[in-house]
Amino acid sequence: MEPLKYTFLIFFSFLLSGKLVLGQKKVSELSVVYDYVIHSGNSSKPVNGFEGATNTIYIKGNMVCSEMTSTLFSSSTIYDSKTGQAVILKEVSGQKLLIHLSPENWQEMNRPYDGIVFTSTSETKTIAGYKCIKATGKSKSGSELIVYYTTEIVPDNKDYNNKFKTLDGLPLEYQLIDNNLTIQYTVSKVNLNPVPASKFDIPKSGFREMTYEESKKFKTGN
Repeated sequence: MEPLKYTFLIFFSFLLSGKLVLGQKKVSELSVVYDYVIHSGNSSKPVNGFEGATNTIYIKGNMVCSEMTSTLFSSSTIYDSKTGQAVILKEVSGQKLLIHLSPENWQEMNRPYDGIVFTSTSETKTIAGYKCIKATGKSKSGSELIVYYTTEIVPDNKDYNNKFKTLDGLPLEYQLIDNNLTIQYTVSKVNLNPVPASKFDIPKSGFREMTYEESKKFKTGN
């Protein structure tokens, strides 16, 4: 068989088996910035304190850092998907807290989003220059997720966000509807440059340290 013809047959067989996705880029490092707002009931106005709020996700191999900022608080969650260990850093009401999470704590905290099954639709739109597909899903707790995701970028680390472990792509816009609250996330920036290792450094001082169990009993402002 001629070499060129043989190569074509291999290529075609990959297409038929679904093992080759044209235009898809798997990445081990990226950062994504979302603007997010929270609405209560049918109000079109954001809940006070969440105007201009952002959520930035950094992924570097097995390390993940999620930073959330608003006028009310700021927090960072650093998670090692290899060990299952995590740390949450919070600054609220003038208090700085460092909360240690074991793998079991992490699973408990994320259990409401375990096993979400997404159903893709035929609806698409372009967000930040990427073609996105609309999908819907529901958590075990009853929360609804409406997401627009791109298959052009797929994080190698599927554990970067427990909500999207079963999503075959990167969410660029999504709504989380939980009872009377709707949280809307819309991407403002996607960066595929290497992420500095310092993003995953854990402070050695300046924070009150506690366990996850202690944090559940702790009330800020006391």
